[in-house]
Amino acid sequence: MRGEERTVLVDSGGAAAPVSDRIEALDFVRGVALFGILYMNILLFGLPYAYSNPANAGGATGANLWVWAFGEIFVEGTQRGLFSILFGASTILLTSRLEAARRADSADIYFRRALWLIAFGMFDAYVLLWQGDILFLYGVAALFLYAFRTLPPGKLFAFGAASLLIACAWNAHETWNLIGKHGAYEAASAAQASGAELSPAQQQAIAEWPAAAAEFVVTPQDAEAAIAAAVRPYPTLFAANAPQVAYAESWGTYRYFCDVFGMMLIGMGLFRLGALTLKVRTRVYLAMMGLGYAIGLAVNAAETRWVMDHGFSAVAFAQAHVTYDLGRLATTLGHLGALMLFVKSGLLGPVRRAIAAVGRMAVTNYLLQSLAGLAIFVGFGLFGQLERHQLYYVFAAICAGELVFSLLWLRVFRFGPVEWLWRWLTYLKRPPIRRAATVAPAAVEA
Repeated sequence: MRGEERTVLVDSGGAAAPVSDRIEALDFVRGVALFGILYMNILLFGLPYAYSNPANAGGATGANLWVWAFGEIFVEGTQRGLFSILFGASTILLTSRLEAARRADSADIYFRRALWLIAFGMFDAYVLLWQGDILFLYGVAALFLYAFRTLPPGKLFAFGAASLLIACAWNAHETWNLIGKHGAYEAASAAQASGAELSPAQQQAIAEWPAAAAEFVVTPQDAEAAIAAAVRPYPTLFAANAPQVAYAESWGTYRYFCDVFGMMLIGMGLFRLGALTLKVRTRVYLAMMGLGYAIGLAVNAAETRWVMDHGFSAVAFAQAHVTYDLGRLATTLGHLGALMLFVKSGLLGPVRRAIAAVGRMAVTNYLLQSLAGLAIFVGFGLFGQLERHQLYYVFAAICAGELVFSLLWLRVFRFGPVEWLWRWLTYLKRPPIRRAATVAPAAVEA
């Protein structure tokens, strides 16, 4: 890939795509995805049980309802998809560079890099108390990606689609299982109301439903207990968090592996086709955006409307979840097409470069988001104290802080601080971190 990096590639439409623009495209989309992930994660940082259901905490009317609906229609699940696609692309970049350099330790470097990403994820989850960490899962998935690195795009898409189908099947199983439990509960409740003697199965259906419904709907007492539990000394929080993280990073890895792995494979395929490096025609991006949004936003809007019309009930969430993957994946495709078109247009260059700087320091900024969430909502006792829409003032402040920090840092240094440490641990050799005064900033560092 080093040879490719020095080559200006031209699509058949005749417009040149300079190397710096192509790399900026990856960093820009990564930066957007990082902020998109925070848009949803801020709900987990700041409110109890309110990620999906605004009626649980934070308010479900007025501005609170609008920011919830926007997240459900445009953001939820899509930023994870974008991040996974870019992770797959970065895998091709790294392995291609290593193999082009004919390094005998290429595999060692790659797997050390993945294992250290797992370690960063464990730090995020255990030390920063962030149970929603994705670095651990991405590191685990990276261990499997290596075997697919040389496949052509068609096979990468095929394996990616197969992995996503498994993820969709798992989602469908859980969804229909919850709907089935609700049906059994309704039937048993009707029998109980009529005075009939309940069978053991009916008694079980009534007993099981509250726990099943708690996936989406909790009582005010549950929310208040979660808020009170967050106001404890750090050692107490650490001890309470550790077993939950252990569960999340074991069962959760099985549960969501196929989701992220499938999107990573698709990202590898898209990179090989040039779709992530501005090498394809503009009409391809227009098609991605048009088709993706036509399907995805329509599905997401219908799901959101359904949940609202049915009072944010657990069964309404389950019913809306039937089409979740269709809406999420299609909208992710639309976002990708729109973002690549934006980069290709050349508009708002300073804005693109600022967001790309955040993307170049993605691991650093991701961990900083966890640290900010811990400090603001636990350290300052704001967990559960803000309404849903008020959380987005905090969101905006964190985003602004990361934009300024990333731009200033990369004026002086070649890597983000965590990226520099990661590179040192990966190559077992300390890399220079400061930029030479006479050298123009590189577009990206692998």
